[in-house]
Amino acid sequence: MNDPLPGTNSLGALTVFVADVDAETAFHRDVLGLPLAFADADSAVLMLGSTALNLLAVDAAAELVAPAASSPLTSQVQILLSLWVDDVDAVCTELARRGVELLNGPVNRAWGKRTATFTSPGGLTWEIAQDL
Repeated sequence: MNDPLPGTNSLGALTVFVADVDAETAFHRDVLGLPLAFADADSAVLMLGSTALNLLAVDAAAELVAPAASSPLTSQVQILLSLWVDDVDAVCTELARRGVELLNGPVNRAWGKRTATFTSPGGLTWEIAQDL
């Protein structure tokens, strides 16, 4: 097993390429309650603890990944972000109050978690999970 790369100790930012920055920003700010740290015409940065969630317009993403191609999220789940919570059922009740429809859950999983899953308008999939 290799040692970690020197100086790496946390995830600083997660950049997600989106088709509609405004809709994704509204969802993550207004529904999930993430504080907005920065916004311009091409991106919005919201904070999840010390990790920045950067919602970047797919058109502006090209220079970051060139020569690879960039594409926005789709209805096919490509990534699942998990939030640890104290009470999945209470969070599900609040999500429903805020107009969020769950994909599944709450359900007890064989690996010792109770989970529920939902997506943002642009297809970013979130799981909330608590220890059983």
